[in-house]
Amino acid sequence: MASFWRRLRGALSGLSATTSEVEAKEFAVKTLRPGGTPIAEVKDREPTVVYGEVRSVALRPQVQVPALVVEIADGTRPMHVVWLGRRHIAGIEPGVLLRVSGRATLQRGIATIFNPSYDIIPRHG
Repeated sequence: MASFWRRLRGALSGLSATTSEVEAKEFAVKTLRPGGTPIAEVKDREPTVVYGEVRSVALRPQVQVPALVVEIADGTRPMHVVWLGRRHIAGIEPGVLLRVSGRATLQRGIATIFNPSYDIIPRHG
């Protein structure tokens, strides 16, 4: 009887994991575009192009140089995009889809691009 409950518990936990995996894959299909690299595959100190949806925008004021920090995600991992010396960039807000290109680095285990070039991608339909 114990094995039945163990199998049932395993099957139910698999369903919830499968649902989140399906949602992540659907999001990844929406954000991955030709010429882009999934954020999970970004290599340290390599030039890269990624597409991701803006999840958060934060200003990190410093004594001398402010930094606008934007977190984007593509369904594989989050990435930080940092513009040094900027307090605001028109059009960049949560929910916007961005194409970001620059040299990636790992900062505390999170892929980060400093002062990238970017395009705001319009959403159709």
